[in-house]
Amino acid sequence: MKRLAFSRPALALAAATSLLAASCSAPRNIISTGKVTPRGEFRGGGNVSFNIASETISQTGATLKSAAEAVGNKDTVGYSRTIDNLQLAALAYTLDPLRASPDLYLRYGIYDRFDVGYKYAFGSHIFDAMYQFMGPTGTPERPQGAAGATYGSIGLQFATQRAKLPSIPYLSNISDVLGFSASRKDLIVPLVISHSFGPEEEIGAFSYGLVYSRSFLRYGFNTDRVYTPSGIVPSLPEQRVSYNSFGAFASAKIGYRYVYFLPSMGVYYQNYGTYQLLNNATGKLSGFTFVPSVGVQFRVPNSRR
Repeated sequence: MKRLAFSRPALALAAATSLLAASCSAPRNIISTGKVTPRGEFRGGGNVSFNIASETISQTGATLKSAAEAVGNKDTVGYSRTIDNLQLAALAYTLDPLRASPDLYLRYGIYDRFDVGYKYAFGSHIFDAMYQFMGPTGTPERPQGAAGATYGSIGLQFATQRAKLPSIPYLSNISDVLGFSASRKDLIVPLVISHSFGPEEEIGAFSYGLVYSRSFLRYGFNTDRVYTPSGIVPSLPEQRVSYNSFGAFASAKIGYRYVYFLPSMGVYYQNYGTYQLLNNATGKLSGFTFVPSVGVQFRVPNSRR
C-alpha cells in the first residue's frame, strides 16, 4: 500500500469564496445556555452559521484548477496524483464543508431540568436533549434565582444526513468522474455554563463551554472512467470511518423576555484520520474549524405556571 503526502498551500481566496454554499452537514453552533427551557415552555428560532475548516480550504484550494484541467467533461481519465487530490478534496468537503448554513429549531421543556429539541438545517435533521444540573428553574414571570445566577447543563445531540458535494463547478466534476457518495451521522455532547443577565435570564445570559463530538462516515468511489496503463481502476467499495472532535465555544443571549439576539463563536480541532482511496492509495486529514453564528430566539411562556 502506498501513502501520499499532501501539501497545504495558502488559501486561494476566490476558490474558497465560491465554496461557501449550503450543504448537508450538521451545524455545530452552540447557542444553548446553561438554563434549559422551563417546564411547559417553548423556545424557537433560527440561526445562520458559517463553517470555516482549515483542512477543507487547503485541499479544495489546491485542487480546483488541476481538477478542471484533469477531468473536465472527459469520458475517460488517466490515473494520476490529480485523481488522489480530487478524492481528498471530496472527502475534506464532506467531513467539514465550507458553507453558510441556515437552520430552524424548536425546543420544549418536559420537566423542570430537562428539555428536548429538533433542528432542521436544510438537509440535516438534529434531535437533542439537555439536562440542567446547576441553577434555579424559575421563569422571568416567577423567578427563583437572582440576577447573575450561574446555570449549568449537559446535552446529547444526534444528527443524520446524506452527504453530497454542492452543484458548483469543479466539485460537480468530482462526483461525476469518481462516482463519489457518502452519508454520515454525528453525536455531539455540549457542556454549557452560563451567567444570567437579570433574574432567570430575563434580559439574556453569557454562556461558554466545551463540546465533544463523534462522527461516523460511510463513503465510496464507484467509477468506470479512471484508467491506468494496465486497465480500469477498480471502484472503491463502501468504507466506514469515525473520528473525534474537540471544541470550545462562547455565546451571548441579549433581549427581553420574549425575543433574544444570539451571537456565538466556536472553535474545534479534529484528526479526521486516514482514508482509503482508489488504486490502493491512502491519505490523512486533520485541522481546525471555526464556527461563528448569529440568530434570533423567541420564547413562549407557560401561562399555567
